[in-house]
Amino acid sequence: MSLRGVELAEIPEETARVARAVFPRGCLAMRMCDVLGPVFADADFAELFAVRGRPAVSPARLALVSVLQFAEGLTDRQAAHAVRSRLDWKYALSLESTDTGFDFSVLSEFRARLAEADAGRAVFDAVLRAAGEAGLVKPGGRRRTDATRVLAPTRDLNRLEFVVETLRTALDQVAEVAGDWLVTVAAPEWFDRYSARPEDSRFPSRWAARVEHGDQCGADGMTLLEAACSTQAPPGLWNLPAVELLRRTWVQQFQHVEGVVLWRHPKDAPPGLIRLRTPHEPEARTGAKRDLAWSGYKVHLGETCEPDAPHLITHIHTTPAPVNDNAVLEDVHTALAERELLPDEHLVDAGYIDAEQIHHARRDHDIDLVGPVGQNTNREQMTDHFFDNTHFAVDWNRRQAVRPGGHTSVQWRDAHGNRGTPVTRVRFARRHCGPCELRTSCTNARTGRNLTLRPRAEHDILQQARVEQDTDHWRRRYGHRAGVEGAISQGVQAFGLRRSRYRGLAKTRLQHHLTGAAINLARLDAWHTGRPLARTRVSPFAALCPAG
Repeated sequence: MSLRGVELAEIPEETARVARAVFPRGCLAMRMCDVLGPVFADADFAELFAVRGRPAVSPARLALVSVLQFAEGLTDRQAAHAVRSRLDWKYALSLESTDTGFDFSVLSEFRARLAEADAGRAVFDAVLRAAGEAGLVKPGGRRRTDATRVLAPTRDLNRLEFVVETLRTALDQVAEVAGDWLVTVAAPEWFDRYSARPEDSRFPSRWAARVEHGDQCGADGMTLLEAACSTQAPPGLWNLPAVELLRRTWVQQFQHVEGVVLWRHPKDAPPGLIRLRTPHEPEARTGAKRDLAWSGYKVHLGETCEPDAPHLITHIHTTPAPVNDNAVLEDVHTALAERELLPDEHLVDAGYIDAEQIHHARRDHDIDLVGPVGQNTNREQMTDHFFDNTHFAVDWNRRQAVRPGGHTSVQWRDAHGNRGTPVTRVRFARRHCGPCELRTSCTNARTGRNLTLRPRAEHDILQQARVEQDTDHWRRRYGHRAGVEGAISQGVQAFGLRRSRYRGLAKTRLQHHLTGAAINLARLDAWHTGRPLARTRVSPFAALCPAG
């Protein structure tokens, strides 16, 4: 399909007249059209379409339809029907009142183009840019960020169900392309074991029997893999997606022990970032937060929080579920810098922050990162009179430290911590620690006290932050972060943010960008109609709690 540019700024006279007669006070789609003007232009999506070919439906209109679709929680059929039948949508899309719209399948094709080119962010940015041109979002000020889990659209499988379903899926795909060959390879028992889905099967209840069943499944899968890569196999069989997924799964779940295929011990399983969970969603991963575990992804939301402007979503970042929060902070700041929307102050929770992140935010983006840093986790720190790192005088120029008893360190060396980050190891002599009167407040180690220090800039930041976060001023300043929970609640309850509509990280990321644009439209509409922010819900019993 080729692109034929259209102009969305001119609303047909008849459409405008009838729409204003039916909606004298306006509605979301009409108000946003009047306030923001033409948010999208066909030229923004020119790279997604060919120069020649059958004319395509205007991508600018499709982008606006997609955002309105997510704003109202409509299916593709319902959204296409709204384009045909609703005056407010025709008004926003600059369509004649008699326009018959398009087939609903066009929306799916458009999303596929956006996902393939990772262009969902362009849709989200266009709404944000229009709000900026209207003076409703500016660089600087305060931002706050938090994350929530996103569930994959597939059913969670336990380990035995996963390997059985993976082999069953591979057998089904091989049967479609080489059924005659598969009959010669499959043992008769396979038809009893793998014809039905795991949820329709009855697995052994005893653990030993389940392990035996898993080992048998591993042996059967290995037989299929060896046959698929043999010279007698039909060409191209090894390259089937389900066969490739079977191979990757078997590498993760099974091992050869003296020529026998056995289930791996759970401790030998690969890390969560690469561990497969289901054959129907290869990119889904298992995430965990405290006692909560889920299979899918994680989305990070950031919003403005100035009292004299609407609270708009300024960034959305989607990752696999196991990715730590602090690993995405630099990407978030870089994206905000590209939009020229960097804040002066960024409020985050403990999952995002440490001394290294505070230092990098100040150095690279001139951002004051505010959040609770971790306290010392030494075993002795639990005592009231323990000497943590703040009790030691550190002379970085002379490369030495002085402990509370007055003795100077005897060793100072550069090293790397458990995460590979640079640290400094400082050691005090055993002959000084042994007779010291303050030993019980310093260490229980026989060899004497050792210190592990971060790089100088991070060390100073950490010491200062630990002192500041115990003050009332810091608590009042950080109290504004709690409002981001309302953004997540709105996204989950009103826009279906918690569950992915589609399969794959790329399409889930696109869903989140469209959801972010829809949330911003809803918030802009609430701002212009004077609708106040929702108040924090307090149960009747909690309201009885005495102050203080």
